[in-house]
Amino acid sequence: MRGLFVSTVLVAVLFVAGCGGSGGGGTSATTQSSDLASKPATAVVAAASKAADSASSVHVSGSGTDSGKSISLDLTLAKGKGASGSISLNGASFDLILLGHTAYIKAGPAFWKKYGGPPAVAQLLENKWLKFSPNNKQLGPLTKIASPQSFFGLLKNHGKLANKGETTFKGQSVVAIDDTTQGGTLYVAATGTPYPAGLVPGGGSETGAITFDKWNEAVTLTAPKGALDFSGLNLNG
Repeated sequence: MRGLFVSTVLVAVLFVAGCGGSGGGGTSATTQSSDLASKPATAVVAAASKAADSASSVHVSGSGTDSGKSISLDLTLAKGKGASGSISLNGASFDLILLGHTAYIKAGPAFWKKYGGPPAVAQLLENKWLKFSPNNKQLGPLTKIASPQSFFGLLKNHGKLANKGETTFKGQSVVAIDDTTQGGTLYVAATGTPYPAGLVPGGGSETGAITFDKWNEAVTLTAPKGALDFSGLNLNG
């Protein structure tokens, strides 16, 4: 399960896109232990994928590195609505709101000095909300972490899987599924609905962990007031 923090951490997706079902939080969880620990690994992953596809929202958080590059994220995703939260790339952090086909970003001086061009431009933009299209060539790639492209890619792009049985992940009872070919572990809730609970990379240059929680909780997304329109700005100074 490679590419966790670079390609697969482009996590969001299905919720923002509204794909994979009609959404809604109608599935009720119980405290009774499931039988996932005794099922084939592929069946567990299929169950987790189905549960994720049918969810209306999720909270995604975690941090890690890939080839020496650090990333951390704290995002709330709502199917058919968008996403909001914060992301940090190599120490340069920014807040992000995605509402349909419109995105908003707010970042401090460290981010804009690295990505915003001339100092005058960085000074203009720091700590201000900026409105732009997710298709924008300069800022659009930043929305990929919360864009309608490939939610839980690891559930559909993996090597040989092995069910390692029931264990705990961040205090939650889970079933651990190892990717014995590419490395990494997917943790699936062992009680109630089999939602993915976490991802931990293994091998290669990746470290860290991502946690998935707060499934199907109500999410309110609001466009920030007074956002500057990126289309009217020139980042080249």
